[in-house]
Amino acid sequence: MTSSSAFQADADIRQRLQAKQFREAFALLLPRYRDKVFRLIFSMLRDRAMAEDTTQDVFLRIWRALPGFAGQSQLSTWIYAIAKNGALSEIRKRKPTVSLDQTDDDGYNPALANLAAADADDSATVSVGQLLEQLPERYRQAVVLFYMEDKSYEQTAASLGLPLGTVKALLHRARKRLIELTKEAQTAAAVAT
Repeated sequence: MTSSSAFQADADIRQRLQAKQFREAFALLLPRYRDKVFRLIFSMLRDRAMAEDTTQDVFLRIWRALPGFAGQSQLSTWIYAIAKNGALSEIRKRKPTVSLDQTDDDGYNPALANLAAADADDSATVSVGQLLEQLPERYRQAVVLFYMEDKSYEQTAASLGLPLGTVKALLHRARKRLIELTKEAQTAAAVAT
């Protein structure tokens, strides 16, 4: 989707915002962006329940901020920036902390053991979601916006607040890493059978 077509796609919402019809504008943007915002947040948080809660909070923020939308950027860029910031705030709030000093008499620290335990995956197939989870967060965000949300390079860069060249490099590295992960998964599946 090009910048002009994205701009035209939201023309109906922009008209409502200019006419100060905020309820009507929100009624149009909610179904249009709900799934996209959820996927972006889920890609960052990797927890469905937390992503659902954060998505609701993000749309509440969007509702409150609609009167202040100046139209200087694309509506989608503005919405994705709010969503990204909401997810980052949630990550900062819920970052687990583990004290290395809290051990029992045998020197066993259950919290540390839980962090070290690997998630078992006994299936031979690997989904795209599982592959994406293995990517570094910056790669994952770029992939979700560019490939899954069908954003242009420019829109992805604006949404992530990164230079265009950085986004292109992230996507290139992410593609290479996804190819490597796919080959590793195929090799592991072949060995398991």
